[in-house]
Amino acid sequence: MPDVRGCHFPEDLLYDVPNHIWVKDEGGGKIKLGMTSVATAMAGQLVAFTPKKVGRKVKPGRSVATVESGKWVGPAKSLAGGEVIAVNDELVKQPDLANKDPYAYWMVELQADDWDNVKKEYTPGTEVAGPYEAKMEEDGFAGCE
Repeated sequence: MPDVRGCHFPEDLLYDVPNHIWVKDEGGGKIKLGMTSVATAMAGQLVAFTPKKVGRKVKPGRSVATVESGKWVGPAKSLAGGEVIAVNDELVKQPDLANKDPYAYWMVELQADDWDNVKKEYTPGTEVAGPYEAKMEEDGFAGCE
C-alpha cells in the first residue's frame, strides 16, 4: 500500500488526486466514492455528511455530497457523472467514521455514465504516490500524522 507523508492509499482503488476522492470499481459501471486519508486529515473531525439523494443524476465534475467539519464545508466532487444508486446511511448518522478509516466508509455509489472512458481520468493506486506527493507539496500539507 503506498504511503505518502503518513497518508495511506490502498492499491486496489482509483484516485482523483485534485479532489481527494477515492473510487472503487464495483463492475458494470457501478462505482463507490469516498474521501481519501488526506481529505479527512485536512478537514479535521467531520460533523456532517449530506449526500445527493438516491435517483439523483450528477454531472461529471460536480458534487455528490457536501461534507462539513469544524473548519471546512465543501463539496465532494466526482469526475464521473451518473445516477446515485446508494448512499452510506451509516456515514450520514456518524460522519466522523470517515476520520477513523476513510477507506472503510464510502459516501455514495454511482451508476457511472461512460465509465470505460472516465475511468482513464483516475490515477491507479499503484501509481498514486508521486501525484499525491506533488499535491501535498503544492498545498503545503505536512501529512496525516
